[in-house]
Amino acid sequence: MNIVNSVKYDYIIIGAGLVGLSVAYQLKLKKRSAKVLVIEKESTVAQHQSGHNSGVIHSGIYYKPGSLKAQNCIAGYKSLLEFAKEYGVPFDICGKIIVATKEQEIDRLHSIYERGIANGLTGVKYISKEEIKEIEPHCAGIKALHVPQTGIIDYPAMALTLLDLYHKLDGESRFGESVIKVESKSDTNEVVTTAGSYTTKKLVSCAGLFSDRIANYTETENDLRIIPFRGEYYELKKEKQYLVKNLIYPVPDPNLPFLGVHFTRMIGGGVEAGPNAVLAFKREGYKFSDFNARDSWETLSWPGFWKVMGKYGKTSIGEIHRSLSKSAFTKALQVLVPEITEADMVKGGAGVRAQACHRDGSLVDDFKILNKGSIIHVLNSPSPAATSSLAIGRYILNEID
Repeated sequence: MNIVNSVKYDYIIIGAGLVGLSVAYQLKLKKRSAKVLVIEKESTVAQHQSGHNSGVIHSGIYYKPGSLKAQNCIAGYKSLLEFAKEYGVPFDICGKIIVATKEQEIDRLHSIYERGIANGLTGVKYISKEEIKEIEPHCAGIKALHVPQTGIIDYPAMALTLLDLYHKLDGESRFGESVIKVESKSDTNEVVTTAGSYTTKKLVSCAGLFSDRIANYTETENDLRIIPFRGEYYELKKEKQYLVKNLIYPVPDPNLPFLGVHFTRMIGGGVEAGPNAVLAFKREGYKFSDFNARDSWETLSWPGFWKVMGKYGKTSIGEIHRSLSKSAFTKALQVLVPEITEADMVKGGAGVRAQACHRDGSLVDDFKILNKGSIIHVLNSPSPAATSSLAIGRYILNEID
């Protein structure tokens, strides 16, 4: 490994996920002469949340009007499609249905519809039980919303494209280097990695699952802790993929922080079913057995975690049961597609969501970006951050300026 000592930059971005790459690329577009560096601990881009998601282009229908999620998802959606068309990133605007399977879900379905309209979506419409069958012949439901804007995309390919464009603008990157210290001084910031040190006028941290740990280097009163939740997927066997044509989602429970298990056709072929939401004992723990002592201690010693468990403990037990029992996972999926059987599915991939949690146990639902002048910390960037990444990049550029 090459040791680097005190190289000076105008801007340093920590993290080569979609948000970090978006910031870096758009910085170089706007400030061609600026010296910009991306630092990433992995060997390539999009190795965690950006590359371990379901590949969905979100429409913005779920998010509270006026929230950062709503604003950036709607703006990011348009930018994302323009980018994908211009640079040949594979995508498909296939639409999705959000399905009510019982009467008590109808009111929640209406609330989602109203949010979609408030966020400027057009073409969203209610569909009947019979119309559900026309779109998804094997789906069970009594009423649904059809959301034509939703799509699927190859996010890892988008990340590689952003990196390539950034490099063509003479942006610099250092892969395989972990940040071990950040020190803010009077007129500069020093970033120390496992390979050396760098100084910069402006620092943007887009560290995802480690956003709180990076923030804690400079923010002694940071009230957020990242609690990692693993989402596990099954994949439909090839001969059973006819059961799902595009995307089938349940009506989410507003009392829970996750959307619930659903079906997603993938841009590279195949159909995913899931995810569940299981507490991970390693921030990058993609298997049930993955464990890291420091990561686990930081979760279990956080007062907010135990307050979350007090509120969602019963739900968490159910999620763990689904993780360990294919039968239980299948039963949850059968609510939407009754024909699904255990034999129709094989174990798929998994992702880990960085869920930001306050000390008082409240979960951070919106994007949270902390601007401290010379340092910007992206403290919380859950879904739809991938869809929103280009818009978030512009938002951060405005914060920098």
